[in-house]
Amino acid sequence: MYPLKLTAALKDYLWGGAKLKTEYNKKSDLEKVAESWELSCHKDGPSTVANGELAGLTLPEVIEKLGKGILGSDCQHFEDFPILIKLIDAKDNLSVQVHPDNEYARRVEGEYGKTEMWYIVDCDEGASLLYGFKNEISSEEFRRRIEDNTLLEVTNSVPVKKGDVFFIDAGTLHAIGKGILIAEIQQNSNTTYRIYDYGRVGADGKPRQLHIDKAIDVTRLAPPTRDHKPQGAPEQMDGYVKTKLASCEYFTVHVLDIQSKAALTADEKSFHSLLCLEGDVSLQSAHGDLALEKGDSVFLQAGYGDYTLTGTGKVVLTTV
Repeated sequence: MYPLKLTAALKDYLWGGAKLKTEYNKKSDLEKVAESWELSCHKDGPSTVANGELAGLTLPEVIEKLGKGILGSDCQHFEDFPILIKLIDAKDNLSVQVHPDNEYARRVEGEYGKTEMWYIVDCDEGASLLYGFKNEISSEEFRRRIEDNTLLEVTNSVPVKKGDVFFIDAGTLHAIGKGILIAEIQQNSNTTYRIYDYGRVGADGKPRQLHIDKAIDVTRLAPPTRDHKPQGAPEQMDGYVKTKLASCEYFTVHVLDIQSKAALTADEKSFHSLLCLEGDVSLQSAHGDLALEKGDSVFLQAGYGDYTLTGTGKVVLTTV
């Protein structure tokens, strides 16, 4: 199968901005594009093939047509497609929220839990985000502070800079702050428990729904245990620099800073997802050349074999 260039599903949540349209080439009549779901088989917004003979099919339809084998041997133990990749443009603060783990989500929501990682693609000077708590607290204090609107007094605010990496284990309280644009690689889930929303109202003029009891069930009431930096050091390769951002049982993510070329291989273990964040890159392989611009996303099936990214730019490579 040839490299599939994907068209993202777009979301116009109230906190979103316009950068995904103006800087990342997302075509939409939406006034706000808060999220683009770049690699998605989720029912709430599957990505769609934009090129070649499969153009117009959703990614789930491609997998159904060609078989689950195109995902690779490391994906076979997952009941559903395992990951979801997004670009997120936070013009305003996101709600304070938490995601459940697999056991709770399967039992209560009927889908995967949500462990995720954030790669800070860009941010305004002075931007920050919420990541866990300053100190350990009790569930009784957690509930009380939610009810009396003092929760932010005990949460952990972290200044951010371009290139930071945050690993958000399921159960970690978090919130992306205004002025931050991130690439998010997560489990294939859309279950979010909203805890605090700054008193905002939705399009219907009513306060957005909170999920207090469920959040108390699943939130880890302690400071984060992980540093906000890549899991690996930059490695100088032939024509590019490779840095491991994060690796866990659900996904492995590298950022490739391409200086001239990057010779890569998609073996039988996993598909390759490529998300171009900067520059102009050409994907060259036995199927010909495919141009990638800022904001483009490409899916390569497991066992695709050798390919080369040429040019200059920054590409996020995700495998399972």
